[in-house]
Amino acid sequence: MVDDSFNTPETGDNPMAGAAGAPNAADPAEAVRELEEIPSVEVISRAALMLLSAAAERLGLADEAPETSPRRDLDEARRLITALAGLITSSAEYLGVHAAPLRDGLQSLQKAFREASAVPDAPGQGPGEKYTGPVH
Repeated sequence: MVDDSFNTPETGDNPMAGAAGAPNAADPAEAVRELEEIPSVEVISRAALMLLSAAAERLGLADEAPETSPRRDLDEARRLITALAGLITSSAEYLGVHAAPLRDGLQSLQKAFREASAVPDAPGQGPGEKYTGPVH
């Protein structure tokens, strides 16, 4: 299933993307009008999913052997997980039914980070735990 919620009915093109995925400089007002039609919960959810996916990549979870993944970067994963925790925690009241699955995904990333670390952080000191509390 293709998500075309950003596509315009006339062209099927993403109004926010030019040929290389950059914002469409030809008509920025059109792009703003399109964004104002998207509910805030969808914008927040999409941002959370992007952070979640990027953190999983940085943990090497997309590869069969995460510990040898060339994409593995725990410092970057820590930053992404912390940003995700802040977003989910501060937006929970607006996320409705989306909050629980996003929290579950966040907790899975926090646990995967702890397992991936050569020297695990103390409880409550891991990525995002200042927002979520200790992850066990």
